[in-house]
Amino acid sequence: MNPAAVALVATTAIQIAAAAAALTLPAIAPVVARDLGVPTSMVGTYIALLYVGSSTAALAGGGIVLRVGAIRLSQLCLIACAAGLALGLVPALAAVAAAAVLVGLGYGPITPASSHVLAKTTPREKLALTFSIKQTGVPAGTALAGLVVPPLAVAYGWHAAVLAIAAACALLAFAVQPLRAALDADRDRSARLSAGQLVAGLRLVAASAPLRTMAAVSFVYAGMQMCVSSFIVAYLAEEIGLSLVVAGLGLTTANVAGVAARIVWGAIADRWLSARAVLAWLGALMAAASALAALFAPGWPLAALLAVAAALGATAIGWNGVYLAEVARLAPAGRAGLATGGCLFFTFVGVVVCPFLFGVLQRASGSYALCFAAAAGVCALAAAALGLSGRFRAPSGSA
Repeated sequence: MNPAAVALVATTAIQIAAAAAALTLPAIAPVVARDLGVPTSMVGTYIALLYVGSSTAALAGGGIVLRVGAIRLSQLCLIACAAGLALGLVPALAAVAAAAVLVGLGYGPITPASSHVLAKTTPREKLALTFSIKQTGVPAGTALAGLVVPPLAVAYGWHAAVLAIAAACALLAFAVQPLRAALDADRDRSARLSAGQLVAGLRLVAASAPLRTMAAVSFVYAGMQMCVSSFIVAYLAEEIGLSLVVAGLGLTTANVAGVAARIVWGAIADRWLSARAVLAWLGALMAAASALAALFAPGWPLAALLAVAAALGATAIGWNGVYLAEVARLAPAGRAGLATGGCLFFTFVGVVVCPFLFGVLQRASGSYALCFAAAAGVCALAAAALGLSGRFRAPSGSA
């Protein structure tokens, strides 16, 4: 297997494991909340704390990867995820809150580390497709948590289910050790680790207009992605009147479409359109899909509802790989991880802020439809700003 393929397989496996770890406790939130004596809705606080840790660690990760190497950093991240899951077994709210932050600290640097590896091992003409394939690890890991963790919890108890995912993360950390010599050969032991590394990625983004644009767009797109994932089931169940099981098909459909679309958009960005053009079109299509979702009514056929859910997934969940490939392309040589960490800070902030605002608007208006209409407007503005911010470059494969 050639080095590019090895790097892609390894980083995708690591991404799947980290994503599964992030969603392990939320996947069994009802039973965990019952044992802790808190409302299940507290899972929202868990997710928020996780992304606070992720956003902070993503900033640091871009600098740490230069000193220790991307594989070593990924190993440390997997161990942090495993330790966080183990901490979540302690029957105390403070411990679970700390667990969320610790899992987030492990989750955040995974993407900057993988970007560093893939940027140096992938041919430029295959960059967007490769990053898109790797990013399928996020919905794949989410799906894995949903498919595996609840049945394990039913069969053996939720503590055993959590420990199983923690053990898988730890085992993968050891399994990738043989790859370190080759993939971490560019690490710089003289690189300094300091508090300044937390802002080095931000400084890099601030100094580059194209990177600033990518960071701003990712704030909106990532926020929309989390809004779809967080609220589509509630919308279909509470306003449209579907059963919880049938409403869950909407979320499943969106994620399946998102996995497939990530690969399709990556291929398009490599062969026919520039990454910026693809991202602008995705924003416009995201807005259109959200506007259609705002028109949902109890009389709509299930097939039509699922078709719109698929469109939301293909756009709001399908954009990430193209975005990360473009960030890596725009970064100075050898600084893909640093640039990715800086941009991901804004991505993760969008993940926290946008669903919060969506929820505030829903509680104030009592209407999920109004929220999706508002989201459509925001996505349309982001797409327009991206489209007007500069001339589209040619696809990398045409050079």
